[in-house]
Amino acid sequence: MKLWQKSYTLDQQIEAFTVGQDRELDAYLAPWDILGSLAHVQMLTKIGLITEEELTQLQAALRRLYRKATEEGMAVEAGMEDIHSQVEYMLTEELGDIGKKIHAGRSRNDQVLVDLRLYFRSEIEEVTHLMGELFQTLLQLAEQHKDILLPGYTHYQAAMPSSFGLWFSAYAESLVDDLRLWQGIYQTINHNPLGSAAGYGASFPLDRRMTTELLGFEDLSYNVVHAQMGRGKSEQQLSYGIAGTAATLGKLAADVVLYVSQNFAFLSFPDELTTGSSIMPHKKNPDVFELLRARCNSLQALPVQISQLTAGLPSGYHRDFQLLKEAIFPALQQLKQCLSILNYALPHARPAERLLEDERYRYLFSVEAVNQLVLEGKPFREAYQIVGGQIANGSFEPPRELKHTHEGSIGNLCLPEIRTKWERTAQGFPFEQVEKAIRQLVQKG
Repeated sequence: MKLWQKSYTLDQQIEAFTVGQDRELDAYLAPWDILGSLAHVQMLTKIGLITEEELTQLQAALRRLYRKATEEGMAVEAGMEDIHSQVEYMLTEELGDIGKKIHAGRSRNDQVLVDLRLYFRSEIEEVTHLMGELFQTLLQLAEQHKDILLPGYTHYQAAMPSSFGLWFSAYAESLVDDLRLWQGIYQTINHNPLGSAAGYGASFPLDRRMTTELLGFEDLSYNVVHAQMGRGKSEQQLSYGIAGTAATLGKLAADVVLYVSQNFAFLSFPDELTTGSSIMPHKKNPDVFELLRARCNSLQALPVQISQLTAGLPSGYHRDFQLLKEAIFPALQQLKQCLSILNYALPHARPAERLLEDERYRYLFSVEAVNQLVLEGKPFREAYQIVGGQIANGSFEPPRELKHTHEGSIGNLCLPEIRTKWERTAQGFPFEQVEKAIRQLVQKG
């Protein structure tokens, strides 16, 4: 029977439509639903709704289910509405009426809220770990290729000298910006909604601080209505993090697609990382980066999708929220795939050398000429006019020596400082404390 089952039988077409993709998507939540129940039954024992003997049996059964969910996966069977029903059914099959006691003091509303927040915390940890790997790759490439010059562009026009070190480390530092955004999202999500029930609390003397500590949350969502309003808000903030990181990765992919084209030829990749044409024998296409660009562009639309799903909803629970999972869950997986494949492919990039010796880039050095005149005592505006005149009449001779030494320029990439910025930001995530709390919850003792 469904958790809400009454004396009537629900129309089968209505049931199929309302359940939607929940059975498939709830497989992601299985371990987290079990963890929430492990914390909840300990709290119910403290307030006298479950005996110590019953707690021992429930903990043993839940820990077995947790191992199954993490090692083998746990599907929601046909006839079950969601993962909450599945877990309670399996407990009841094993323990009888004891299994039916675990729902006291909570609703499916706060149950899914806590499942989602535990799941989102774990996903953010995975995303930031993958971002860290890509960050390290980018800094290594920046150090490796720091002396290879690259044309810098503005308005798609050749502008000033750049370098591969400058280009790679620019994206490394951009990931620090994204990491800060993820940190803020994590701090919002890392609050415990369990005990808010259907959004208006319960008449049992629940110890919500206890479940907050057991589940490793930083704090609890005190106001029960506020806790319910976290549904939709958490997904909205997650969508900003996904879109922000996707914007960084998408721009990097767009650069690569441009740079490997024959008209630019700044980069190349081994043949095995490219694809061919069905008609043109010479083609070696950067399909992986084109798909990265497209996937990241799609992910940047996620905040609008989430906003539209929740627009105009008053406080309280609404079934509309169910569809948030269909948007957020695949997006998180896609972002992780993008980070992984980029981190795999990018180290194979082969920068072209002596690019700036090409005559088409001779005007890249015009600013160097202007600055040299300024160093010799001419006002900047006068120096600018002089060099502009030389370019116009064809007498300009570009200086080839670069004197970029200030922080963050070609000659002073500040890679250690960028690394420190990342490390300082990464320390703001309490991943170790959370993992310790989860270990204590699932281990016998």
